[in-house]
Amino acid sequence: RQGIGEPSVYHAVVVIFLEFFAWGLLTTPMLTVLHQTFPQHTFLMNGLIHGVKGLLSFLSAPLIGALSDVWGRKSFLLLTVFFTCAPIPLMKISPWWYFAVISMSGVFAVTFSVIFAYVADITQEHERSTAYGLVSATFAASLVTSPAIGAYLSQAYGDTLVVVLASGVALLDIGFILLAVPESLPEEMRPVSWGAPISWEQADPFASLRKVGQDSTVLLICITVFLSYLPEAGQYSSFFLYLRQVIGFSSETVAAFIGVVGILSILAQTVVLGILMRSIGNKNTILLGLGFQILQLAWYGFGSQPWMMWAAGAVAAMSSITFPAISAMVSRNADPDQQGVVQGMITGIRGLCNGLGPALYGFVFYLFHVELNEMAEVETLGKASKANMANPTDESSIIPGPPFLFGACSVLLSLLVALFIPEHNLALRSGSHKKHSNGAQTHTHSPQAGGSDGKEPLLEDSSV
Repeated sequence: RQGIGEPSVYHAVVVIFLEFFAWGLLTTPMLTVLHQTFPQHTFLMNGLIHGVKGLLSFLSAPLIGALSDVWGRKSFLLLTVFFTCAPIPLMKISPWWYFAVISMSGVFAVTFSVIFAYVADITQEHERSTAYGLVSATFAASLVTSPAIGAYLSQAYGDTLVVVLASGVALLDIGFILLAVPESLPEEMRPVSWGAPISWEQADPFASLRKVGQDSTVLLICITVFLSYLPEAGQYSSFFLYLRQVIGFSSETVAAFIGVVGILSILAQTVVLGILMRSIGNKNTILLGLGFQILQLAWYGFGSQPWMMWAAGAVAAMSSITFPAISAMVSRNADPDQQGVVQGMITGIRGLCNGLGPALYGFVFYLFHVELNEMAEVETLGKASKANMANPTDESSIIPGPPFLFGACSVLLSLLVALFIPEHNLALRSGSHKKHSNGAQTHTHSPQAGGSDGKEPLLEDSSV
């Protein structure tokens, strides 16, 4: 077996940490380059760039998930990390090419899908929610220190050093996958050769969405994911820019904010998530996380003072438990050789949100005339608490962050949908996705035949 030791959650944790640590270093330089490249309608262009990237991720996630079920996880970890980090050196070489390649890199920007499938291969059902929480907490941990380090190095030595360091970390991640990460998918679960056919149904992202509608429980879960992650994706793409421009945070304060919220998110996704899953159950943990997200977004929307952003950030850390809990609910009952398809479906919906969310936020900022002034002016606002807008409207004094209120309404709908998710045990049915086994192997856990109409529900009450 290639790699160091047996496959473990810690291999997945290191891969995620290094990838997002590299991007975290670029937080401050990216805001500067974004404004210099698109001085007009910066929020709108930021939303469009992230929107294209997210839509491409949505289109590619099912295919990559299905291929990793056949060919193994390691090669696709290498592929996704390499192309996700490919734009980093271009930030200093050519900003236009940098943003263009970021948009196109969305085709392979589905590392989480492969990582979650990797973790599912090597964990038992009762361990999976904790393992997913650890992976998500590692994502938060990678953003605790890297923006602060990047901001300090950028101020002291310039953006070029930060880009070089981020490129080095990305190369380290690629080297770690090549040399240290063992394959997690057992040999008996893979075809004998790489010639296994992959059907168009498995590669078609809309086929997953059509399959979602065949079972009411899956439909409820996926609607919950869509409505809750749509505002989160939009928020993540523009929030640091919003803090600097509208609230008046300095680059150092933004880095400190990311660090504090990251530390709290780590605690929430490790300690708190495990306690909640054991004490109140999977569904109630999801509902609680959605409740915290509504409060957080409403606070961001109405907040105009820096202390309000800090308080809402603490609430945002608690809302980070939602997605690990949802992933555990879906994956816990999936067939072992179908984890890539399952996580690909959920990641595909998140990818759709990654496309629509930033575009929606950018468009709403544009409608409310929230635009960037010169970045140099923002740096002088250390003591300022008044919103700094290019064309302030009357509404801006009441609602400084209109997109966040749109997001709060979306998550409220998500909470109402999640209330109807059944609490009984579920078993994933995935017979239609087993077409790639091509007779080279036999799985003893193959589901029974579906109903007379030939359509099998994805989720079924296992108590029946």
